[in-house]
Amino acid sequence: MPALSDYLEQELLDHIFNDDAYTSPSTWVALFTDDPTDAGTGTEVSGGSYARVRVYENGGGSPEWTLAAVDGDAYAVENNGPITFPTATASWGTVTHVAVFDAATSGNLLYHGELDESKTVGNGDVFKILDGFLVLKLR
Repeated sequence: MPALSDYLEQELLDHIFNDDAYTSPSTWVALFTDDPTDAGTGTEVSGGSYARVRVYENGGGSPEWTLAAVDGDAYAVENNGPITFPTATASWGTVTHVAVFDAATSGNLLYHGELDESKTVGNGDVFKILDGFLVLKLR
């Protein structure tokens, strides 16, 4: 199940309870070959034409996040439209986790989680997260 990063937990708490400014960031989806953890460690895919993919705020472009809605015992947003990564021009290894950052490179980790099924990405493959398959929950 996706989890908030340590960074985002602190930002949200300080924004809500201490009136610290927090500006809604741009969001970029990243792929990892191991768990990035709440602290933002782990091994992000690199090389072979890999790049994070931007997901826009609701109404801001495509793909975009849905507005928050009840999902079981939590509120959730999900991708509205497929998140399609560039065609791999070399092996990316076995992708096991996905993460959301606030920048196209570097930046702050916001969310992370394990894929339901890992996927080995080879030269010529396209990694795609289908519409509605990246669900970020908050409870």
